[in-house]
Amino acid sequence: MASLLDRYGQSDLDEADVIVALGGDGFMLRTLHRHLPANLPVYGMKLGNIGFLMNRFREDDLMDRLNSADQVELNPLCMIAVTEAGNEAKALAINEVSLIRQLNQAAHIRILINGSIKVEDLVCDGVLVATAAGSTAYNLSAHGPILPLGTEALALTPISPFRPRRWRGAVLPSSVRIRFEILDHYKRPVSATADAEEVRNVVSVDVYEAKDVVLKMLFDPDHSLEQRILDEQFL
Repeated sequence: MASLLDRYGQSDLDEADVIVALGGDGFMLRTLHRHLPANLPVYGMKLGNIGFLMNRFREDDLMDRLNSADQVELNPLCMIAVTEAGNEAKALAINEVSLIRQLNQAAHIRILINGSIKVEDLVCDGVLVATAAGSTAYNLSAHGPILPLGTEALALTPISPFRPRRWRGAVLPSSVRIRFEILDHYKRPVSATADAEEVRNVVSVDVYEAKDVVLKMLFDPDHSLEQRILDEQFL
């Protein structure tokens, strides 16, 4: 960062046109969350362990790269979680919203889509909803489908499901509202996480795509996010 500042300088946030983030995918997610009110595109360069959401790091020609970069616009997920204490927590997720058991006993979770019960009792370690941009992250590790960018779809993926034994998830239109109801939540507590923001001891969680929130990311034309998501299906 010191070298880039020496070569290119820096503007105050309220005068900037672009945010350049140096790090890995976790830092890119934190940057997008933190600077959401600024409504600025973010151009990431990889200096961390995982850089799926980042461009290659190179000090030369930064201004030319920024000017020629392609912009990708993403709508995050909105999570509304209600806890045992009756508190409501709201958070945004760029990659996924995940529900995970807190203790050694399996979670029992009812799943509703647009108010209609689709899974009466999912016995599992957890379940998640992933965006297309996040479908190659935790979702893929849980054997969920990779969603090409621009498909207007969400991945609903169980984590270590036990019952129903043959249910392995679903691909849903991004317009749906998904509701999770925690069964026997006193005995089998569950936490809900939107990217890195966790809410513990939830009794219900609603998830939907926030169409009114737009996140902007910049990518080099020869290193597009769309192509990388496509290529992940052949690794």
